[in-house]
Amino acid sequence: MQNNLNAFVEEEVIVEPMGTGLLDGLVFSVKDVFSIEGYRNGAGNPDWLKSHGVSTCHAPVIERLLSHGAKLKGTTQTDELMYSLNGENAHYGTPINPKAPNRIPGGSSSGSAVAVSAGISDFALGTDTGGSVRIPSSYCGIYGFRPTHGVVTPEGVIPLAKSFDTVGWMSKAPELLYRIGKVLIADQEEKGQFTQAFFCQDAWDLLDEQCKEELLSAASMIKELSHREWIMLSESGLDEWSSAFRILQGLEIWEEHGDWIQNEKPAFGPGIHERFQWAGTLNREESLEQEKLREQIQKSISSLLGEDGVIVIPTAPGPAPLLHVQGENAERYRAKTMQLSCIAGLAGLPQVTVPLAEVDGLPIGLSFIANHHQDLKLLKWINEVFGGEGA
Repeated sequence: MQNNLNAFVEEEVIVEPMGTGLLDGLVFSVKDVFSIEGYRNGAGNPDWLKSHGVSTCHAPVIERLLSHGAKLKGTTQTDELMYSLNGENAHYGTPINPKAPNRIPGGSSSGSAVAVSAGISDFALGTDTGGSVRIPSSYCGIYGFRPTHGVVTPEGVIPLAKSFDTVGWMSKAPELLYRIGKVLIADQEEKGQFTQAFFCQDAWDLLDEQCKEELLSAASMIKELSHREWIMLSESGLDEWSSAFRILQGLEIWEEHGDWIQNEKPAFGPGIHERFQWAGTLNREESLEQEKLREQIQKSISSLLGEDGVIVIPTAPGPAPLLHVQGENAERYRAKTMQLSCIAGLAGLPQVTVPLAEVDGLPIGLSFIANHHQDLKLLKWINEVFGGEGA
């Protein structure tokens, strides 16, 4: 298939399977931040591409997929250095959202989401630091998964903010999402059911009434959740959580990439340039309150969820925004998006987004967040509940 959706950086990067297993016969693509032997990653920026060398080996996560029978075909577009949720790249253009061509695909794993949504790839790898798998999956109407932080090795993957970075994946069917999980995550307990659902009022209040009504109607059909409870997740407000996430992430980003930026003086597109510039003003000594808040969030959510609880929230504040929206409206929507996506990010928890509803023909995702190291249990449960949906 021609790259007429601009999903790929290099569509003809092909690596044949190295074994047989659960993924025999499947084709996958990877965000252009994963090491592939003999390939030079661009991370969405021409200056990064020019200033970095060719990889000498595959990232371990790619090795694992190849060893289970999958074939790698193509590297996919990303926002510059993964520092956006839009999927619009000033240097390489914007991948076309197959479900809404006049709207953004979401980022930063934009090309991966588009390749899966269009049926070009059976599944795709992305990275998720602040929502970069979950948000494009929601906008493009597919399943997307962010694992417990640290459960899937990020070795051989260009980092953004290491205490938040995760390797995630996307597919059009929950069964495949689960199968990939069984390949990439070992030694986890899958037994037991989720029976408690915590609907977080402060998260749902970020939606307009039409989106809220559609998603809640879809969620009401999930008979497996026998106990449902509405709660306020954040005493201080999700805007404070989002602010803490933004500061902690920004500090790590500058510590990771600040020297390269100062030495190479790369050209960044609108929004990305300002974000890196702001990150360079942050001071680690002034982030003690945010670190303390993160610890409190991790403890309180883990205690809330226990062994059989899931948090149920919208993945995004609504459908994908229109292309090329700038200014105050764009920032307001981004702020709402971060209030939703920072929950799992700050707590380091697994989250799966399900293409459960539409508003005016546009997909909107419903998310389920489980406790630490319940990744396979969550993926198995999602497959049991939604198997056949979205396939």
